[in-house]
Order: sequence, then C-alpha cells, then structure tokens
Amino acid sequence: MIHITESAANQLRELASEKGSPGLRLAVEKGGCAGLQYAMSLGGPMPGDEVTEQDGAVVAVDPESSGQLDGCTIDYVDELTGAGFRVINPHASRSCGCGTSFEPAAEEKSL
Repeated sequence: MIHITESAANQLRELASEKGSPGLRLAVEKGGCAGLQYAMSLGGPMPGDEVTEQDGAVVAVDPESSGQLDGCTIDYVDELTGAGFRVINPHASRSCGCGTSFEPAAEEKSL
C-alpha cells in the first residue's frame, strides 16, 4: 500500500483538476544512476493496478512495480532547490542525489 502525505494529496488534487486527470500513475523502471528509477505520469488506473486514494488524491501503481513500492510514501516538497513529488521508499538501500533513482535492497534486486 502507498501512503500519501497531506501535502502530496493537496498537490495531486490540484494537478489532477487542472489537467483533467483522475490521478497519478507511479511505476519503477530500470535506469537512472542508482539502477532503478521512478516514473510518474498523470492518468487513471489500468486493469490490475493497485490504487490508493487519500483525501481525494488517487495514485495507481502497475502490478510489476507494486512490490518495489509497497509501503512507500509519496510526499510533495517545495524547497529552495526545487518543488516536486518525492518517493520515500523503505525498499531502497540507497538513493541518488536527484531523488528519482534508487538501488533496491539486496533481497529485492530481481526486478
């Protein structure tokens, strides 16, 4: 299950309304400087997706990524260095500086 912070829920609702989208799609792909990277796009759930809704914000995760993202928290930060969604992933043994790439823990590297 994905957790959505209040800040992320507020931003997701606003973004979805502005773009006419039902929510955020989140996936894990091979790539990035740490081995795997997060892919985010606006869109609705597809068959088989794990869907989390909190305070009117919807996040859909494809079945292939759900194991890598189970227990993650989606946050939205607006800081001096930039603004955007951030994934806090308990399955990551390390993350790169950009925050969009991670290395899975040793027992989970079989993606």
